[in-house]
Amino acid sequence: MRALVTSPMGQGCERSISYVLPMPDHDAVGLAAKVLTVSDGVVHGTREDRSGVVLAELLTTHGYNVVEQRVVADGIENVSQALIEMSDGFAGAVITTGGTGFGPRDLTPEGTRLVIEREAPGIAEAMRLVNPLGRLSRAIAGTRGTTLIVNSPGSPKGTVETITAVIDVIPHAVRLMTAAPTDH
Repeated sequence: MRALVTSPMGQGCERSISYVLPMPDHDAVGLAAKVLTVSDGVVHGTREDRSGVVLAELLTTHGYNVVEQRVVADGIENVSQALIEMSDGFAGAVITTGGTGFGPRDLTPEGTRLVIEREAPGIAEAMRLVNPLGRLSRAIAGTRGTTLIVNSPGSPKGTVETITAVIDVIPHAVRLMTAAPTDH
């Protein structure tokens, strides 16, 4: 891969970037995940839950055992209550889809912020970089107990793009939270 690196003097030069192969503890095989779709339309039956379906498929393809899929209406209380229920006593990742935009009922980050104990801003920042529209995302990520909670957009394309950007680090994060042996 080639990247443009800018020096302090503003002169650009091309430099090769090599990526280190993922560490063995970045493998998701055996890790559990849950999917929370946040959508008034899906709850009311006026829209199909396509983003939740493709998100569960993506996670399964990467080795996660998707143990629960749930749908709630938009709103701070609905999101926070569902996240509490889904994370209590759970070791793994809960990925939300929907409610991260600028619509009046897009309140997933606010509901998430109520329940997380520590934010993981690097995850949300990496997700925003995959697409120019990522700059419009209000998604956040953080931990609650031994659960990593990550918000993603409500469109199937958006949720796949953003979660793919961080799917390699989620297993390592979960193992760190659960005190499982890691390679660092």
